[in-house]
Amino acid sequence: MNLLLAAALAAGIAFWDTPRRGANFFNEKETRERFAAAREAGIGWVRLVPDKWKGQGRDFLIGDADDFRGLVESDAARLEEVLGWAESERMPVVLGMLGLPGCRWSQENGGKDDYRLWHDPRYQDQAVAFWKALAARLRGRRIVVGYDPLNEPHPEREAKIDVDDPQFERWWKTARGTAADLDAFYARIVAAIRESDPDTPVMVEGYGYGSVEGLAFLKPIDDPAILYSFHFYEPWQYTTFRANKGRYSYPDGMPDSWDAPPQRWERDALDRRIEPVADWAGRHRIPKSRIVAGEFGCDRLVPGARDYLFDVVNSLNRRGWHWAFYSFREDAWPRMDYELGPTPGQRRGPNPLWKVLQDGLAAAP
Repeated sequence: MNLLLAAALAAGIAFWDTPRRGANFFNEKETRERFAAAREAGIGWVRLVPDKWKGQGRDFLIGDADDFRGLVESDAARLEEVLGWAESERMPVVLGMLGLPGCRWSQENGGKDDYRLWHDPRYQDQAVAFWKALAARLRGRRIVVGYDPLNEPHPEREAKIDVDDPQFERWWKTARGTAADLDAFYARIVAAIRESDPDTPVMVEGYGYGSVEGLAFLKPIDDPAILYSFHFYEPWQYTTFRANKGRYSYPDGMPDSWDAPPQRWERDALDRRIEPVADWAGRHRIPKSRIVAGEFGCDRLVPGARDYLFDVVNSLNRRGWHWAFYSFREDAWPRMDYELGPTPGQRRGPNPLWKVLQDGLAAAP
């Protein structure tokens, strides 16, 4: 790597040399007021995805995920307007995408996953072209402190395999060198971004919807401005209200599997579930300043939500990793708007759930 490129990368990654704590912004309609409110709340950065915004074509920015022809100018201008609000409110942004060409976000695709990106080289080429164009458009906007190329990739699900299945490793080995190989995909995406923007960090996620287990199958990228992200909603049967249905509470009645009866968890059980990320980083000598819990949280109405959030936040802060809770004042998913508290019908205001996050945001590094 030449010295000029190395210096540029160092300048971009320096933001992440100290622990950064933030929130996810996945709104259908973005407002400047939300950036101001986030700053007032002590949120240090936001992970912003614009896919839900109404664009000129079917797919915001992309135009048409069936056939990417270039950034949609009016959509790109809208994105830059929103980034201008972030600049005015001094709110650093990691810009991510929920979908790409050949990988339309399921909620914009009739609830069905779109796997074309993972087996059709045409869409890999289009995804690379998309990120090259977007990085060129945003180069020099210092408020953008990272690019997250694709939220929660899961190419293995086309084969109906979960990342924690015994069959996953066999699938992963057969996927090596194909379009479903995340290492190869990220190598192309990062190279394309670097052609346009030499210094903005790139945040990558592993298999299994960016899970703890999926990160372990990624190979570190030869670029000093890479962040490695995982999402944590474990166990899903507990954190998701429609799956929980009042059956589970933290920590006294937790599921170890779908069929097992609820049982009491020790207070370090969540920490042990996060530990594989530390093991992977240790094996590859990746410093803690390059690890991000890009999403975590639970439905605010599940029993024990306050203690669950407390233990996750403490585990992340103790490790010195970056994090972003899901989510801050989302307009389409209020069940994870923690300012509303643990009681149905409550208005935004002080409550035990929000205090956990505020204390975590303010905790000393």
